[in-house]
Amino acid sequence: MNRQREWTDRFRIFLNNKFVLFLLVLLLIGLNVLVFSKVPHIFEPLRVLAKTVLLPIILTGIVYYLTNPLVDYLERRKIKRAYSILALYLAIICVVTLIVVAVVPLIRDQVQGLIDNIPYYSAQIQVQFEDLIGSEIFNQIQQTLGLDTTALMNDLSNRATDLLKNAWSGIGGFIGALTEVVLAIITVPFILFYLLKDGKKLPHFILGFVPTKLRGQSFRVMVEMHRQISSYIRGQIIVSFCIGALLFIGYLIIGLNYSLVLAIIAACTSIVPYLGPAIAITPALIVASVTSPIMLLKMIVVWTVVQLIEGKFISPQIMGKTMHIHPITIIFVILTAGNLFGIVGIILAVPGYAVLKVIATHLFRYFKTRSGLYEEERTVSANE
Repeated sequence: MNRQREWTDRFRIFLNNKFVLFLLVLLLIGLNVLVFSKVPHIFEPLRVLAKTVLLPIILTGIVYYLTNPLVDYLERRKIKRAYSILALYLAIICVVTLIVVAVVPLIRDQVQGLIDNIPYYSAQIQVQFEDLIGSEIFNQIQQTLGLDTTALMNDLSNRATDLLKNAWSGIGGFIGALTEVVLAIITVPFILFYLLKDGKKLPHFILGFVPTKLRGQSFRVMVEMHRQISSYIRGQIIVSFCIGALLFIGYLIIGLNYSLVLAIIAACTSIVPYLGPAIAITPALIVASVTSPIMLLKMIVVWTVVQLIEGKFISPQIMGKTMHIHPITIIFVILTAGNLFGIVGIILAVPGYAVLKVIATHLFRYFKTRSGLYEEERTVSANE
């Protein structure tokens, strides 16, 4: 009888252990996920719903974080919020109209000229590549490394053919994706209006579903997530705009062809940290190298100066240290998200990681406080 009571007490102590209880909760969650994953049609409506609303929500969120400070400023100046939003919409309409009238024709002409000159650029690159293959330095490198140029050219030709076939077969998917993007852009102004008008009520609405004892901690988590996302979106877009403007001015100074298009490409790709500038420099390198070796040297100088200005002055002033993420971590996060979710994952990798980091940090703090596993043992002095 005593032995049975002893085992009962041990089992009760085992169940009362907070760490064991935490592991049991994780096990139950994992079992639920495993069971529901075996019945995929249950999650199909949720998947379709998420796919439908995800893009409009993302686009609206980006525009919200860019425009909300202006609406708050006008509201602090004793202007009603609804009137501030209407004034903001009128300003956006005027800016978009100005861009469509003044900038779009110039971009269209440069893009059309770039497309028309693609055969010329391809021929020039082929000539330069053939000159490089025939040079003595390349022959020495080929002999040293044992390269087979014929096999290399055949492989590149086959890859180019496969790429064209895949691009042609993916036209239908591209049209479908373009349709989704257009519909998402159309819905953004309507969602944005209500988000700007009633966005401050959203955290309190969400907290209504949270247990009372956890509302304070949950509110702090939402505030930190809001700060991380807003600082990243505003900062990264401003930095990208500055990079595009500086490159456009630099390209105009050195006389590089298609300067506006190349600067816009650089500004758009610079939204992705670290990897974006490496992608953006490729079309500028091609245009400059085909133009002349001197132009290539000038373009590299302009690019280097812009990157130095961005790294030493613009980013530290605008971005600061709000993200607290190491550059190596950012690169790994972007590569992983790109392999998992494609281009959308690359764009959302850093803010998504920042949000997950905030949630994981607060969960660990909560577990550390409640479990008692991280309390330092009190040292007993010799006098006690």
